[in-house]
Order: sequence, then structure tokens, then C-alpha cells
Amino acid sequence: MKKTFIALLALCTFIACTKEKTNLHLTGNVKGLTQGTLYIKKIQDSVLVSLDTIKIDGDSNFKADLYVETPELYYLFLDRGVTNSLDNSILFFAEPGKMNIQTELEGFLTKAKITGSENQKLFEEFKKMKSRFNDQNLALVEKGIRASMKNDTATLDSINKEQDKLTIRTYRFTANYALTHGNYEIAPYLALSEIYDMNTKYLDTIQKTMSPKVAASKYGKLLTKFVADRKKDDTAASKAKEIAKP
Repeated sequence: MKKTFIALLALCTFIACTKEKTNLHLTGNVKGLTQGTLYIKKIQDSVLVSLDTIKIDGDSNFKADLYVETPELYYLFLDRGVTNSLDNSILFFAEPGKMNIQTELEGFLTKAKITGSENQKLFEEFKKMKSRFNDQNLALVEKGIRASMKNDTATLDSINKEQDKLTIRTYRFTANYALTHGNYEIAPYLALSEIYDMNTKYLDTIQKTMSPKVAASKYGKLLTKFVADRKKDDTAASKAKEIAKP
């Protein structure tokens, strides 16, 4: 009797622990999708790994219960079956809680509306601003092509200078955005993905402004290690220059 009780207790504990391992309830709808498969994936150790598979058969609504250790970027992939469409993935900032993704079969990415994640809100705000810089750069590229066709070197030089200034502005904006949002995991993510080649002192400042919670996150730890490695490389390079001096 005693052994049976212990076995039941162990089983209940196991079930409870299993249930606790989901902290993100993701729901959504892909309007117009009647047949297909959705995959939720993330990058782990430089490899894209699948977290969940959702079959769509008649009902375009979907849901998934996932465990997010710390907020990070996930992918929602759509397998349409036989198609040449490249519009098959949505990148979203997953975090514990309740999230919802509403989109459509035609315009799977462009029509996606994601709610329930503060990091996602900040991510979308950043992308909106960055698109303005991208538009400005595209306009300069078009000017450059026209100037090149005319062999107008003076105009090309001027455009190159404008592009350099635009790059600096983009980097400064990104760095300031990360510094302003040190309480969110978006900060170390942007430092690592957008301005990883910026001067070490700026990355170090971003790293130091992270909250303890963010510093302990996946991207926070990666940024801390990245900055530490960069400092070692900078020190080694500085010593090499000293040795090379006549």
C-alpha cells in the first residue's frame, strides 16, 4: 500500500512538472488557409530546431503551448504544400504569457499582426524606423547608378559620403535604441544582430545598462561574452601595435 502511494505521488509530481514546462500560450489564425502545416522553430547552437508542428485541416485557427526560458526570436513557418511562394515565415519575439498572431495566406508575413509581447512591440517600432534609413539608402543607390552611367565621379563621391553619414546615423540610432530599452531583451539582440561591428566601448555601454533580468537572458549572456571577447582582441591588437613600433 505504501509503495503504491509513493508511486502515485511520483506520477502526480511528474505530471505537474511536465505541465509547468509551458509558459507561453500562442494562438492565431491564418485567414484563407484550409490545408497545410505550421512549424514553430528557433535557432539553437546555430541550427534551426523545431519546437512544435501544427496541422491545419479545415480550421485556420491554431494554438500551441511552449516553454520560453527567456524572451527570444522564434519563427512561424508555413508549409503550403506544392507552391513556389517565398512568403512562408514570420519572425516574432516570443516571451512568457499569452501571444496571438493574426495573418493571411496571401501576405503571410506582410499582413501579420502580433500581440502579447512587449519585446515584439519594441522590435516592430525599431524595424519601422530602420525602414526609413533603408529607404534613404535605396534612394542614394539609385542616384549612384545614374551617376555611374554618366561617369559623374564628383556626384559619386558626394553620394558615397552621404551613405557613410547615413550608416553612422543608423548605427547611432540603433545604439541609442538599445541603451534606452535596457530592461528588455531587444537591447542585447540589436547589439548583436545590427551593430556587432561597432566600437567596443559602445557595445560595452549597452552591456552595462542591461537590467539583471536581461543580463541573465540568452541574448544578454551572449552580449556579455561577445564584449569580453572583443576586449581581449582589442588588447591583443593594441599590444601588437606597440611591439611593431620602431
